Amino acid sequence: MYAMGDCAINISYEDTVDKKTGEVTLTAAQKIAEVAIETAKTGAAFGIDPKVAMLSYSTMGSGKGPTVTMMRDATAAAKELAPDLAVDGELQFDAAFSPVVAKTKAKGSPVAGQANTFIFPDINAGNIGYKIAQRLGGFEAYGPILQGLNAPINDLSRGCNADEVYQMAIITAGLK
Repeated sequence: MYAMGDCAINISYEDTVDKKTGEVTLTAAQKIAEVAIETAKTGAAFGIDPKVAMLSYSTMGSGKGPTVTMMRDATAAAKELAPDLAVDGELQFDAAFSPVVAKTKAKGSPVAGQANTFIFPDINAGNIGYKIAQRLGGFEAYGPILQGLNAPINDLSRGCNADEVYQMAIITAGLK
């Protein structure tokens, strides 16, 4: 079983700026860190011992760019907010998932090669990733589940069938 976030709810991964003062009140990295922590909590509710990979096109500095920096900063923020959570990044999916690749690309990582909770750098990558897993990989995809609210809420895909709606109702009831 795997958990993935953020795959469907379009939050802005840009810094939140106070309109009056111009000060950054919440960074993009802090938002992703929050998504990572909430996704790990949701995964744990389903029996997953979360090992969180902050996904990127770069592994441990192999690439450069704004999203690489954002995922690296999000990793640091998640570690600060949830010091007991196994989280690492930035990691390419192959390094996060494959123990063989992890030995080459991410030696010493507490997560690489054994990740089961995947945090995407934006909704585009997340939505594509989970639908590839579902359609090509044959995985059952349940969700999305809006996290961090007073109660779980679903945002079902237009492509879901009646059984998926039924299963999500059971899952949502169990998360309360």
